[in-house]
Formats: sequence, structure tokens, C-alpha cells
Amino acid sequence: MNITSILAIYKFEMDRMWRTLAQSIASPVISTCLYFVVFGSAIGSRIESVEGIEYGAFIVPGLVMLSVLTQSVSNASFGIYFPRFSGTIYEVLSAPISFFEIVLGYVGAAATKSLIIGSIILLTANFFVPLEVQHPLTMIFFLVLTCITFSLFGFIIGVWADGFEQLQIIPLLIITPLTFLGGSFYSLSMLPPIWQKISMLNPVVYLISGFRWSFYGHADVSLTISFAMIAFFLITCILIIRWIFKTGYRIKS
Repeated sequence: MNITSILAIYKFEMDRMWRTLAQSIASPVISTCLYFVVFGSAIGSRIESVEGIEYGAFIVPGLVMLSVLTQSVSNASFGIYFPRFSGTIYEVLSAPISFFEIVLGYVGAAATKSLIIGSIILLTANFFVPLEVQHPLTMIFFLVLTCITFSLFGFIIGVWADGFEQLQIIPLLIITPLTFLGGSFYSLSMLPPIWQKISMLNPVVYLISGFRWSFYGHADVSLTISFAMIAFFLITCILIIRWIFKTGYRIKS
């Protein structure tokens, strides 16, 4: 494995984050704090608890997932799209480095950025609500796995996109709505039976449910199913990226 090349891509992408801290870190953290103020204070004053959990604390896993999913997709998609846009991707492809090592560099950096943002949001949440994590190892594992999976998904979007506008279509029109409707701010048990069944078609439900279980031991769906869903999505993304590099789809042309 060409560690030097992987680290070169990784450091280049991470340096871009440090140069734009206001956009990369401050913006998503401030947005999440506003969610705490609006949903945690305004709505939380009317909803005392959900499944025995204080409402402000109940929404923390959902808010972390909302930021992690959108940031993973955005960082990874822009990271691979810009080299395509500028033409520098051909220098990377001509280097003695495999597709696996290229993906490892770009996706590793995007996942690291999302993990940093998710960690900062968790620390910030302690200033708003009393936060407890009953299963910290499960929480860390689930958070890392989600960052990697959706960074891979963002990589695919970055290869598919024809312009900067298309980079925002899926995060804004698909990821964010699915997260809001995936139980970020409510429990599925609060919905009518028909909507509970419809919600099960939303893949983000399984991510938020599993992540919330690591905090409070409560989940809308089985933890095993949650892990199975994200593992399935991870493997699917890997197979799609392998096909992209094997065929040269929108990379070599």
C-alpha cells in the first residue's frame, strides 16, 4: 500500500478544512446550536419528555446525525469533484496509486472532518442539556461507521455531478428531508400506525434509531437491523466506487 500517496491526498484535503474553519466547522456547529434553541427550548417547553427522556436530550442524537450525514456527503463530494473540475484528477490517476488508495485518501479526510464536527456538537450539547451515553463504544463505532459510509456516498455524488449545483441536490433535497423525517425530533411511536409503517421505508430511521440507542438504550428499531442497514449501504457504496474506477465512469472522460 502506498502510504505516502494516501497521506498526501489526506493532508491536502485536511489543510483545506483548516483554511476555511468558519465554513467547515463554525457554520454547522452554529446551525446545530440554533436547533437546540428552537427545538430544545421552544418546543421542549411544551414536550416534557419522550420515552422518559428529556426532550432536549432526546433530540441530540438526531441533530448529530443530521450534521454528520450532510457534512460527510458535502465534504466528500466536493473533495473529488473539484479535482475533476480543475483537471488535476488526471495527475492523481497517472500516479502509481490504486483506486483503493485514492478513495482511502479522499474518503478518509471527509470522514475525519465529519467526525470532528460530530464530536464538537456532542461537546456543545452538554451546555444545553444534561447528556448521558450509556454505551460509549457503540456510539463511537456507529458514528465512525456512519461518517465513512456517507463519505463514500458523497464520493459517488462528486463523480456523478456535472456542476457545483448538482453537488447540493442530493444533500438538500434528499438527505436533509429524510433526516428530518427519520425521527430526529420525535419517536416513531408518536406517529399513527400507518405513518410508522411508511417511516420504515426511510433508511435514515435505522441510523438515528441505532445511534440514539447508544445514548439512552431506547430505539425505534432493533440495533441489529440498524447495523445491518448501514453495513448494506457501506458495501453497496464500495461496490459502486469499484465499478466507477473499473469503467472510468466520468473520471477518465
